[in-house]
Amino acid sequence: MIHITGALSLDGELMELTLPSVQSSKLIADGLYLFPGLIDPHVHFRTPGMEHKEDWRTAARAAICGGYTTVFDMPNTIPPTVTAETLQAKKALIDQQLAKANIPLHYALYFGADKHHLNEIYKIKQDVIGIKVFMGCSTGNLVIDDDESLHKVFKIASELNLLIAVHAEDEAMIQQRKAQFSHSKQYSDHSFIRNAEVAASAVEKAIQLARIYGTRLYILHVSTAAELMLIKSAKVEGLPVYAETTPHHLFLHEGAYADLQGKAVVNPPLRNSEQHIALWEAIHDGTIDTIGSDHAPHLESEKERPYGECPSGMPGIETTLPLLLTAYHAGKLSLNRIVELTCTRAREIFKLTPNDDYVLVDLYQTKIITNAELQTKCKWSAFAGRALTGWPVYTIIDGQVFDLL
Repeated sequence: MIHITGALSLDGELMELTLPSVQSSKLIADGLYLFPGLIDPHVHFRTPGMEHKEDWRTAARAAICGGYTTVFDMPNTIPPTVTAETLQAKKALIDQQLAKANIPLHYALYFGADKHHLNEIYKIKQDVIGIKVFMGCSTGNLVIDDDESLHKVFKIASELNLLIAVHAEDEAMIQQRKAQFSHSKQYSDHSFIRNAEVAASAVEKAIQLARIYGTRLYILHVSTAAELMLIKSAKVEGLPVYAETTPHHLFLHEGAYADLQGKAVVNPPLRNSEQHIALWEAIHDGTIDTIGSDHAPHLESEKERPYGECPSGMPGIETTLPLLLTAYHAGKLSLNRIVELTCTRAREIFKLTPNDDYVLVDLYQTKIITNAELQTKCKWSAFAGRALTGWPVYTIIDGQVFDLL
């Protein structure tokens, strides 16, 4: 058993806790706040095929250092996870890497919707957390950009009671706008090419499909007021539609291109301050259900390539909770709301069984993000140099205590 003394509840009340464990130990947690183990519903841990960027040994360490004990990994790997065979092979690799890391990180996998393998979905119903649909291209070649295939995948998911997680950007609009910016060499043009209308068009179509088929719909990395209006209306209508946003869309804006250059390139792109205001309003009114890190590491050398060759995505799982806790100190949201966004709502939406994972947080520790200290293999953060207040000190998974200091 693990006996924890001196910890504080989110309301600041002194508490003691005993957790099941194969080992008998006492953890003195004086002044540390007890959070549930966090759930990240959106990560790209790059196995298989892109382990030079990340693998589950480094990513698991990054996850627990960020306070996360459960993650859901995306299918756009090499090869993509679009058949029952590639799904099982991926699971075997992940289990091997986690065993080598000696970290019992809880995980689930999304299955990739591919128009040539949609019948494979029937084989993997019990083995995945949901179906990932790329309506617009991102890292990899997975994309469903024709209506016939979109209808089919939403229908299959509804039949099997599987959730669809959608990357909602209109691929046809992206290609049209790329032609208008065909001579662009500016990273900042990324936000113009994939503008708010590109996102809203895809969200509107996805919600209509959810309406037709009754499919549970989880809209990834929402970044615009237009999307939020559509999602809010769908919720009022009673549709099973849920919204995620990311830390980079909450804490970075278009001005970041000036300093970060290619490191600021993400899909969907960074937005302006008006969209920031809308996102925070949606945090407060409950339109946004979850925060997913969209942890998508690339090497710095890859992000230094010219626009058009520079891959989209940034790491984020280690810094999400400290960013949110710093926002708490600034009066932008409560500790209870942070727990809802990073744990409770994901558990409800994805129908997860509660567990005994916890994170002990020093709510008042201030630390500057330093690239060299990061656990992710890519060793950089868009927030490097920022001083954040509130950091995990211990993460407890399946009765194992990980000291993060």
